[in-house]
Amino acid sequence: MTRIKRWGLIWPVLATLVIPLMAAWFVYPSTHLPPKFGAFPPEFVVQQPAFWLPYFMVMLLVVTAIALFLLFPGWFGFKPASTSAPAPARGPWPAWFWVGMVLTGFFLWLMFTRVTVFGRLVYYAFSPLWWGFVLVLDGLVYRRTGGRSLLATRTHTLWISAVVSVAGWYYFEYANYFVLGNWYYPNGHMPELSQATIVALFLIAYTTVWPAIFEWYTLLATFPRLAARYSNGPKLALPGGLLVAGGLLSIAAMVFYPLPLFWVVWIGPMAVIAGQMVRLGIWTPFSAMAQGNWAPAVLVALASLFNGILWEFWNFGSAHPIALPATNPNYWIYDIPFVNVIHIYAEMPLLGYAGYLPFGILVWVVFLWAGGLFGFDASLDLKATDALAPTPK
Repeated sequence: MTRIKRWGLIWPVLATLVIPLMAAWFVYPSTHLPPKFGAFPPEFVVQQPAFWLPYFMVMLLVVTAIALFLLFPGWFGFKPASTSAPAPARGPWPAWFWVGMVLTGFFLWLMFTRVTVFGRLVYYAFSPLWWGFVLVLDGLVYRRTGGRSLLATRTHTLWISAVVSVAGWYYFEYANYFVLGNWYYPNGHMPELSQATIVALFLIAYTTVWPAIFEWYTLLATFPRLAARYSNGPKLALPGGLLVAGGLLSIAAMVFYPLPLFWVVWIGPMAVIAGQMVRLGIWTPFSAMAQGNWAPAVLVALASLFNGILWEFWNFGSAHPIALPATNPNYWIYDIPFVNVIHIYAEMPLLGYAGYLPFGILVWVVFLWAGGLFGFDASLDLKATDALAPTPK
């Protein structure tokens, strides 16, 4: 990649970091930064209004439209696509599937019961639980594809995604400061653990986000009829320049109006990064949409949603019933304005789950952006192996 093209990838992301700071200079004239900016792990900032009916109804209409699109794509111009390719022969259950089952089961039990029979191990349950679940998902993919999975045939993708996941999730934590803490970690400062230990636990936990979503994506891709539902639709070519400009303007507006524009945390950066990649001719799920194939975008969005449901359920279980001692430093709570109602065994409000859909696309876009910048193969195609992957430049 030339220096000019590499700089073309860098400057839009830098802009998404600098523009909120510039806007905050005017929004917060005394400090020039939002309250609790830089606190890590992020803390509670200010109680936001939990419900406003007009706003809730607008968001409900948006979520309903998205649900109808996912359930009935034919209503939106999608036509049946061929699924005649034969299904691959089932492979054996790999050893890491059983290792993952043991890790997931044990640490889920430990996190929910919060017993101290294993000493302080309960405080460290989050990351091994989720890495165990990543192994379970990978084993399912391996079984369904006859021996192909991220761990088996695209090992580099899995491990690089863990590294990108750390930087990528903190990128979102950074944006969260400017919407006054849509999520925060009430156990982020526990007397039982040193601050250095807690920071390390959070950074290790961050490694699980991208791998988990990508494992879900590869699992959903093993169901050809699911992908075919969204592979023959309207051709939507999004203009890259307009996406970049609109994304940057929305990020600036988000700082001035953090309550009504809280959702820009996910949409704004995605528009900027994906828009610039469109301008540079680098593939993203939006490139496939321009050809009428919405399957990559939809599958990764669903992957994020399915994984998010488990995230929220397990997060809730780690802190309830509240009579038990707090032992999960990674536990989070939402403080989302206007729609923070209807909680079903989760801290996430019901409408909030819709946010996982663009989040999944954003996760992949960030990974593809990193692949373009650093020269590694960011494809999730299991038909390509490590041996066929291009050497990083």
